[in-house]
Amino acid sequence: MFILHKNSAVMLRAGVFRKIFGGVRWMSHVGSSKPMYRPSPMSLSELLHFGQKKCERKSFQFLNDEIPIRLAHIMREFEDLPKELLTMKSVKLVRSWYDLSFKEVQAFQDKDPDDKKVLTDFSKTIQDILNRHSYVVETMAQGVIEMEDTYGMDDKISERIQYFLDRFYMNRISIRMLLTQHAALFGNISNHPRRIGHIDPNCDVIECVSNAFKAARHICEHYHMQAPDLDIVTAEGSKIVDFVYVPSHIEHILFEVFKNAMRAVVEFHRDKMELPKLKIIVAKGQQDLTIKLCDQGGGVPYKVQDKLFQYMYSTAPRPQYTGHDSPLAGYGYGLPLSRLYARYFQGDLVVSSMEGYGTDVYLYLKVNSSEANECLPIYNTTTSRMYEAEKVVSDWSSSTTWNQSIRTYCTAVKSKQPMITDKSIISIQ
Repeated sequence: MFILHKNSAVMLRAGVFRKIFGGVRWMSHVGSSKPMYRPSPMSLSELLHFGQKKCERKSFQFLNDEIPIRLAHIMREFEDLPKELLTMKSVKLVRSWYDLSFKEVQAFQDKDPDDKKVLTDFSKTIQDILNRHSYVVETMAQGVIEMEDTYGMDDKISERIQYFLDRFYMNRISIRMLLTQHAALFGNISNHPRRIGHIDPNCDVIECVSNAFKAARHICEHYHMQAPDLDIVTAEGSKIVDFVYVPSHIEHILFEVFKNAMRAVVEFHRDKMELPKLKIIVAKGQQDLTIKLCDQGGGVPYKVQDKLFQYMYSTAPRPQYTGHDSPLAGYGYGLPLSRLYARYFQGDLVVSSMEGYGTDVYLYLKVNSSEANECLPIYNTTTSRMYEAEKVVSDWSSSTTWNQSIRTYCTAVKSKQPMITDKSIISIQ
């Protein structure tokens, strides 16, 4: 038996995990090279196919196995965080939510999937878990703030927390995707008639762009009394670009980048009577569906661009924490979380900026739903070493982002602008 959480003594059933000192080893099936008790990534195609069959019994069985595993991996990873962070009140609260949710799902391990009452109780438990975890992002952010205010934060600790938060929030996105999909299919959540759970087989990208723009414009006009308009360009010359995807994910990402772009444009052109328009370009290729947002908001310095995806980095004032009503603006979590949503199904979010002019943001999404597989964090010995590793000492005369990691070059290559040949323009006033 593997003791998952030292303080609360939460344990998986006998035979699920075995702790080996010096690392964690996953037990394997006899005669099989595939490890047991690792998360099982689903593709959008698989989720869609499963939703179309709409078998509550099979959904119960899958979630009953999968959710405890995903919870277990991230709960174990908490143990490797700095002790200073683990003692913070908000972090303790988040861990207690995960402990309770784990226990609640585990309670269904031996229940009969053919019992209608069991399925009804399971759906209710799922809704309880979703409600309980609604404010995990804000509460965890507050925990990091509490640690920084109490102990300060050096680069080494900051890197470890950045590494953890990427994995923690990606884990959360994946769990909520599975739970909300079940709730939409079998619970009391009302859903769009065209959608299978939260997945739209014919997701209208232009509609997602328009919805996100209108929501961001409403906030911009509320705070700044004005907002730039938008032009939409489609490379195919069509007003409709559709594919299999989760509309709420696209709108979540675009809402954040629209919000940032609008604020930048309004502040950079505060003395002008007319604001330059934002521009969206949508191109659908064989592998990628790319959405590019261009603004003339003055851009950011090259050295700052990497910081845009760091948690706690924000140019907005830090909000006052109130528990349930705290906005994400000002925490610096908007872009990092948006990039996770893009990467969840093998996409990406890339920023390219020209200081003194404006910023281009590229959102890459998979066209083929069978290739849009979940990207899930897995806890293993490599993970543990990441929290123990010392900060790499630069072997260059100047410490820059490009000589610290080859990943910067890979991102730069990916951000080439798509060629626009045949195009149509839609203006949103």
